[in-house]
Amino acid sequence: MPPLSNVLAFAAASMALIVVPGPSVLFVVSRGVALGRRAALTTVVGNTAGFSVHIVAVALGLGVLVERSATVFWILKLAGAGYLVYLGAQAVRRRRALAAVLDAATTPRSRRHLLREGFLVGIANPKAIVFLGAILPQFVEREAGPAGLQMLVLGGIFAVLALVCDSVWALAAGGARRAMAGSPEWLERMGLAGGVVMIALGARLAVAGRPE
Repeated sequence: MPPLSNVLAFAAASMALIVVPGPSVLFVVSRGVALGRRAALTTVVGNTAGFSVHIVAVALGLGVLVERSATVFWILKLAGAGYLVYLGAQAVRRRRALAAVLDAATTPRSRRHLLREGFLVGIANPKAIVFLGAILPQFVEREAGPAGLQMLVLGGIFAVLALVCDSVWALAAGGARRAMAGSPEWLERMGLAGGVVMIALGARLAVAGRPE
């Protein structure tokens, strides 16, 4: 098991990343606005299952490889940073299309369909890929037991925190769906803010050194 200090530090780092709206949050919010709370919460479950695939992958060896190889670490970090900047730029450029996207998303969907959509967004979420692949392994203490088990524990903490926070977004979006759907200006500002945050996160990731 990882030391308590590592668990607390990782939980703090996870919250710092999770509370920043990214692709998954925007997708959950869109589902809440378009289809209501139940659909948004179902999407959250699928999304959590999606990025949990990365948790298992890291625990089975990817995280250990990143931890031991500075070259792999920098390649993954720069690739992830570049992708975040790209997604942020796309979000800024297409922010005016959010209202149209929501209008087209009002068709009722089955629970299975919502789970599948959420899963695909979760497994493709660059924030989760970068964080779990490059950051999580650095909170492992070699003297504290098997690295894979520690990564599963830390990854489980990340999943629980993300599930809770995304559920809050889902409930809020579902509750405010009428006001949000009727305010294209608000949606545009949300898209702009999300894009800027992703660009800033990518830039910060690119210049940050490797923690020792």
